[in-house]
Amino acid sequence: MSESKKFDCSFIGTRFASTEWPALPRQVSLNPKRKTNMTPDIPHLWPLIGVAVIIAGFILRFNPMLVVIVTAIVTAAAAGFGPMAILTAIGTGFIKTRNLPLIILLPLAVIGLLERHGLRQHAQNWISSIKSATAGRLLIVYLAARELTAAIGLTSLGGHPQMVRPLLAPMAEGATETRYGKLPDRLRHKLRAYAAATDNVGLFFGEDIFVAFGAIVLMSTFLHEAGIDVEPLHIALWGIPTAIAAFVIHSWRLRRLDQSIAREMASEPQPVVPAVAMPEGR
Repeated sequence: MSESKKFDCSFIGTRFASTEWPALPRQVSLNPKRKTNMTPDIPHLWPLIGVAVIIAGFILRFNPMLVVIVTAIVTAAAAGFGPMAILTAIGTGFIKTRNLPLIILLPLAVIGLLERHGLRQHAQNWISSIKSATAGRLLIVYLAARELTAAIGLTSLGGHPQMVRPLLAPMAEGATETRYGKLPDRLRHKLRAYAAATDNVGLFFGEDIFVAFGAIVLMSTFLHEAGIDVEPLHIALWGIPTAIAAFVIHSWRLRRLDQSIAREMASEPQPVVPAVAMPEGR
């Protein structure tokens, strides 16, 4: 073959060497006899054992503080934390929240001091002076006030330790005693339960109207990440019909409470007063 008819094939190797080929996935093997692990990684679920511990502790009625501490230690140990890491996490959390017990315990001390000096008795005496007051009407007024204050962010104005126990429950008992006299223990516990439930309903449905409430911000963020643009104000406005419905339904239950108390006290056996013998005239 003449020199003019020879072909230079060196450029072929250069082109193949310079070409960038896509990398094969790690789970794909060119050897058909080789088995690859296509099973996805299973998340580590052992830390969820803390949920079982805290449920068991509350069912068995152990000390709540002890249950929470044991739950934290068990959860951390299940997650692979060592003893020093657990102590470090507990110490860090304590340092960050060391002012919280003062904020919680100081109002309780003030309320306890007020109760010692007759706060409950004064509340009962004041409500007894209002002849038209009943337990149901009193709780309806408190429900409206609780929802309205929670709707503007004033959630700390009520609550079980600072409002229900020292004021609301004694006032409900006092209003009922003014109408029916001495109450049996089961009726006292019933009134206290309704007072606590009224506070819960007012707070739960009232704070959903507050635009800066954490749950509203959470829902807005979640919907935004899902591609649904919703303003927190719109979510808060749609909480108003729910709050109104909750107020109407619970008010109806409180009106039925008055009727139930009237039936129970009517069927309550009246104490027998022993007859006093009159002295014979001389």
